[in-house]
Amino acid sequence: MSNTKYTYAVARIRALEVSLFSDAVIGQLMACRTAEEALRLVREKGWGDPSGSGDMDSVLKREEEKTWEVIRDVAPDMRVFDVLSLPKLYHNLKAAVKEVCTEKRTPGIFYDDCEIPGEEMLRIIESREFSRLPGSMGRVAEEALETLLHTRDGQLCDVLIDRAALEAIFEAGKRSGEPVIEDYADTTVAIADIKIAVRSRKTGKSADFMRSAMAECGSINREQLIRAALAGEEEIARYLEGTSYAGGADALRESPSVFERWCDNRMTETMKAQKYETFSVGPLLAYLLARQNEIKTVRIILTGKQNGFPEDALRERIREMYV
Repeated sequence: MSNTKYTYAVARIRALEVSLFSDAVIGQLMACRTAEEALRLVREKGWGDPSGSGDMDSVLKREEEKTWEVIRDVAPDMRVFDVLSLPKLYHNLKAAVKEVCTEKRTPGIFYDDCEIPGEEMLRIIESREFSRLPGSMGRVAEEALETLLHTRDGQLCDVLIDRAALEAIFEAGKRSGEPVIEDYADTTVAIADIKIAVRSRKTGKSADFMRSAMAECGSINREQLIRAALAGEEEIARYLEGTSYAGGADALRESPSVFERWCDNRMTETMKAQKYETFSVGPLLAYLLARQNEIKTVRIILTGKQNGFPEDALRERIREMYV
């Protein structure tokens, strides 16, 4: 197709961007005295479903559903967005493996808005029909199931599936044929690897553990990052200073919550350039990620107020807005 195939979709997205929460709206939410007051404010701004439940989880879940409904309505080709549904798909795999091994059922644990809905994934794992899973997922599922059954090591199972998810995201980005999707996938894997390095340093994990958890990507040298993690947190910061993730160095030195916020903000910053695109999938991806960031930020505020977090601690966790 020509590069005009996204013109209508981008026009629709531009009209919707004006309703994204600005920093001023986030400030209003922060000024609310209670979680109930803040939730009432987002409901007044059209969040949730007027006829549905007004509790926090229902409202936020409905907003995510609305976002995907918009994308499905305007996107000329949904296949380029496969990369964004992969985390849900692999979450379903992880949850199904654990439910089969523990023989316990947890209501509401699965996602249904991905290639293999939760209950179907559960049936596949229970019947060991691994060939029904896409790509290399069948091999990973079998390995994770056998590992958990024989070792009862939930962390090892998580590592196997989480790395497979990162590898699938990276490969989906390359297959998309869209530079912005490829950049998103690469950045997603890189930030995940950086988080693994930081957590591994704090918990004293070995180089072998980090190799088993990290996925390869184009913008981070995995072995150099592992060596830095083994040498100390300051060495991780120094390594980051020589990459396109240099902003993470100062964030890491400041505090864990500032570092976590930087990880999310880094993607928002990457996407801001898409505001000026007209003939590509970029604005659709940017809007989708902006909405996800918005929903995550509202959840942080509501949860923080429910649990009586001090305002300074809450502000430290607030994500940067797209608009």
